[in-house]
Amino acid sequence: MYSIDMAYARMRELQDQANRSRAHKPAEPRARRRFGRTAAAKKR
Repeated sequence: MYSIDMAYARMRELQDQANRSRAHKPAEPRARRRFGRTAAAKKR
């Protein structure tokens, strides 16, 4: 039987995995997106 405890443990596992993969990515793409928005705002 699949219990709530097992589901919660799996959810925490996946969340930790997502956090680890996010930590390895550089913050550069976020900065690019910000600059893209300001450039688009200036064009208007």
